[in-house]
Amino acid sequence: MSAPVDDAVNASRQRDYVSQIALYRHDFRRYLRDLDWADEWRNAFFDNTEDELAYHATVLARIYAAGWNRFGWPEEAGGFGGTEIHRAVYFEELAAAMLRVPEQHWTLEVLGPAVIKYAPELAAQYLPNYMRGDEWWGQCFSEPESGSDLAALRCRAVDDGGGGFVLNGQKIWTSQGPTATRFLALVRTGTPESRHRGLSTFLVDADSPGVTVRPIALASGRRELAEVFFDDVRVPRERLIGDVDEGWAVVMHLMQYERGMYGYATLTTALTELSWLRDEMAAHGSPFAARRRFAQIYIAVQAAQARAATTVRALADGRTVGPNSSVDKLLFSKAERDINDLIMDLRRDWMIAGVAPATTSSTGVGGGKELDAARAKWWYTRAATIMGGSAEVQRGIIADHLLGLPKEKR
Repeated sequence: MSAPVDDAVNASRQRDYVSQIALYRHDFRRYLRDLDWADEWRNAFFDNTEDELAYHATVLARIYAAGWNRFGWPEEAGGFGGTEIHRAVYFEELAAAMLRVPEQHWTLEVLGPAVIKYAPELAAQYLPNYMRGDEWWGQCFSEPESGSDLAALRCRAVDDGGGGFVLNGQKIWTSQGPTATRFLALVRTGTPESRHRGLSTFLVDADSPGVTVRPIALASGRRELAEVFFDDVRVPRERLIGDVDEGWAVVMHLMQYERGMYGYATLTTALTELSWLRDEMAAHGSPFAARRRFAQIYIAVQAAQARAATTVRALADGRTVGPNSSVDKLLFSKAERDINDLIMDLRRDWMIAGVAPATTSSTGVGGGKELDAARAKWWYTRAATIMGGSAEVQRGIIADHLLGLPKEKR
């Protein structure tokens, strides 16, 4: 079994993988094919978020020890080097092997690049732990009265005069917040009138005095999100990401990855879900209208992935993506909803009443936990076109910055 590890014997192999992406893909595919615990990973379903994250942390630890998820990340931050294309290939091969992406990757892909660029010392200190599943972070951006309009947020940080800052305020809808080790918090350091010019970004430990985390129970019953309260939380200056009042630059850099790399990984996951669904349809039959709908969604996902691949290549080249990433966000969020709606419609008896054909995989290893996971995914994707910037906001960005359309009259 070919697996790079961090030792002198395989150092040359690591260099080959960095310079030859096709070789990395070939050997990673072989690694996954020969993995003796692949079925355990493939059939691992959970009825709560806490157990799912705990299991996925063990997956990350094993993959990190083998070295495969370290490509595409800089050596200074615990990686082996390479570019975003390596990470895209990593997600592609997980999808091809019908293996679920460890949940921690979703926040790592969004937060990691911003910390690497604007706080390399913090990246070197903490990202290796993130990649190996020892910790994960929550993104504290949204507030009760400031969702897509981040420039209006109220959570404040004040210089304490002693080499640090004091944070006060509330955040909401923090993904993986209930179990996060740290939070990347966007807060106001300028006046309310300064809008986006008066924002700063901090990395705050979840166990800091004054931090209160309240899990939010979703419609599925899972506690995937959280409210986070900061009450006189002291944060040392060393935890500042970038410069004071320069948080908007961090946000803009981060958004490229939230809509680019995150979007690309989401679309590879979508192809995995379509593969499972195709097998179900082939085994149990389906009407022509359902097959046509499946084909339309499949083509839409492939088109969205091709579009997202352009963004991944731009990021790998070090180019700024800017408002173009809003196109990716529109396409992949719609794909998420459409696929889960199709699953709901084609497997309605199972999804609603828990009744499945005798030969379906849903009565196999996954059992009731697989059903719970499918229902939770459907519920979660109801917000796909809202979270991370609503579809309406993305269309506005595209209209204003890409198409140059006239402003709406009010």
